[in-house]
Amino acid sequence: MYKNIKLISIVLFTLFSFFILLKGLDKSNIYAPEIKESNIDFNFKAKYLFSEKEVFFVELLNNEGMSLINIWASWCLPCRDEHKYLLSLKSINKLSIIGINYKDNEKNAKQFISELGNPYTNIITDPTGVNSIELGAFGVPETYLIDNKSKLIIKKFIGPLDNESFVQLTKIIK
Repeated sequence: MYKNIKLISIVLFTLFSFFILLKGLDKSNIYAPEIKESNIDFNFKAKYLFSEKEVFFVELLNNEGMSLINIWASWCLPCRDEHKYLLSLKSINKLSIIGINYKDNEKNAKQFISELGNPYTNIITDPTGVNSIELGAFGVPETYLIDNKSKLIIKKFIGPLDNESFVQLTKIIK
């Protein structure tokens, strides 16, 4: 009798554990902060990478067309992989590419740009990461396509740009 109770307890515990784990598989493992366009404040001050000048970020979004905001760092290996796509996007008219250098050493960031080329119209620094997080970023690289008139995010790419995201971007922009 005692063996039967022990066996039944083990089977019930195993089934219970199995169903708990099975339920966990149903949940998404993609954790992205929700972007509420009305909550994004582009009116923060940042320093340019290649000069000591400071600028309000919103001033960089005041041209015609769209802006591509790319959050990157020299220590980020996927940022190296996506850099060729940014260089290709540089030639598109009415597209301003703004780089936000995230939690990086200034010397390393400048060397990164010197080595791989500069696809950016403007590069600002974010040494603490606070400004990038306020934009909705939670890692690097991240890329936002912004409509300059409405200041709304048209498309957000989490992770490095690739062939698929490059095609999506060019279709939206043209």
